[in-house]
Amino acid sequence: MSAADDDGVTVRTDRLDLVPLAVAHADEMAVVLADPALHVFIGGAPLTPPELRARYGRLAAGSPDPGVRWRNWVVRLRAEERLTGTVQATVTDGGRVAEVAWVIGTEWQGRGIATEAARALTALLVSEGARLLVAHVHPAHPASAAVARAAGLTPTDRLEDGEVRWERRVV
Repeated sequence: MSAADDDGVTVRTDRLDLVPLAVAHADEMAVVLADPALHVFIGGAPLTPPELRARYGRLAAGSPDPGVRWRNWVVRLRAEERLTGTVQATVTDGGRVAEVAWVIGTEWQGRGIATEAARALTALLVSEGARLLVAHVHPAHPASAAVARAAGLTPTDRLEDGEVRWERRVV
């Protein structure tokens, strides 16, 4: 993600820092995301450090579509001084629509990190003018559904690519 896309915003919560994603995070994140079981719901397979550096480089370049803004953060657990996952948003419609996602490494799951990070992400996006937040959650992934619910999203009856579309409308 380029500085133009993330505005250099680091978001601080009680336990976490959401730090703008950089290519330099790839080696540590390759370890965080290395468990093949993590990819059961998100698809694909763990990327090697060089593959993840290339991916983060593409994200850092920003969206090629001027109407789309990519926002990506790594999630740092301050107490452990470790990266634990990522949160991201694809922002469209002049900032009014944000599609959000989160991934927390297997070692750190079950500790409320995804919930805390998703709440911080959605609060930031709403403060910046987002009026529709969207997430896609696999129907067999109750932990991710719980994160979406904690971030104020509710499931719709729409399936998109085999995932339930969750929404939060802000008035």
